[in-house]
Amino acid sequence: MQLRLPERYAKPAIVLHWVIATLMALNLGIAWSFDLVAKSGSGSLKGMHKSIGILVLGLAITRLLWRLTHTPPPIPPYAEWERRSARAMHWLLYALMFCIPLTGWANDSAWKGAATHPLRLFYVVPWFRFGWLEHLAPATKEQWHTVLLQLHISLAYVLCAAFVVHVAGALKHQFLERKPELQRMWF
Repeated sequence: MQLRLPERYAKPAIVLHWVIATLMALNLGIAWSFDLVAKSGSGSLKGMHKSIGILVLGLAITRLLWRLTHTPPPIPPYAEWERRSARAMHWLLYALMFCIPLTGWANDSAWKGAATHPLRLFYVVPWFRFGWLEHLAPATKEQWHTVLLQLHISLAYVLCAAFVVHVAGALKHQFLERKPELQRMWF
C-alpha cells in the first residue's frame, strides 16, 4: 500500500507563511526587549521594530492577494467543529497580520516626536506617516497615541494566544491523531 501525501499548500504560500511567522515572532521579541535596553539604545530597536512591522504588512498584502487568487488545499476531513475552528483561526491570523502593523504605524504617526524624527525603514528608506494623525492638535494626538499603543499591545497578546492555539491544533493532528498535518505547510 502506498502512503498518500497530504494536499499541500503551494510553495509561495508556504514561503510567505514561514517568513511572516518568523518576522512576527522576531518583532514580538524585539518589543519585549524594549524595557531591557538602555533608553539610548531603544530608539534603534524601535526603528527596527517599525521596519519589520511595515515589511510584515507588505508581505501580508502579498499573502492575501495570493490566497484570494489561488485555492488552498481543502481542510482534511476532521470533525466539523475542528474545520470551522481552523477557518476562524486562519482568518483571525490574517486579520492580526494587518491590524497589528496598522495600529503600530498609526501609533507612530500620532507620536509627538514624529515631526522631528523621520520614519526610515531599516534606517535607509524614507517612509510616510498617516498625515491625519500626525497633524492633530497636541492633546488629541497624545490621546490617539495612547489608545493606539494599547490597542497595538492588546492585539499582540491576541496574536500570542492565537499562535498557541494554531500550533497546538497542528501538533494535535500530527502527533496525537497521526495525520500528516505539518507536511501540508512545510518545505
